Amino acid sequence: MESAPARTRAEGLATRTGFELPQQILLELLDDFVLVSDDEIDEAIRLCLEHTRNLAEGAGAAALAAAARYRERFKGKKVAVVLSGGNLSPDQLRAVLA
Repeated sequence: MESAPARTRAEGLATRTGFELPQQILLELLDDFVLVSDDEIDEAIRLCLEHTRNLAEGAGAAALAAAARYRERFKGKKVAVVLSGGNLSPDQLRAVLA
């Protein structure tokens, strides 16, 4: 099994190695998969902090970043986004807010 470097602020999503069983489950059950940039993740962290006063780490804000990117797709619909993980260091937070 090959491993790849993880170069993302969403460290909790960067597994570096794809495992067969999770990939099979995802292929079977996922309807869509969205990749978001680190800049979109940073914006989602800021949005979350500004609007809910909750701090999210990069991986925790990734779903919000995807929802924000495709807001027109969801317009007029009820959307739930799971927000998880607040393990953002003070240095990471300063960089996001800069």
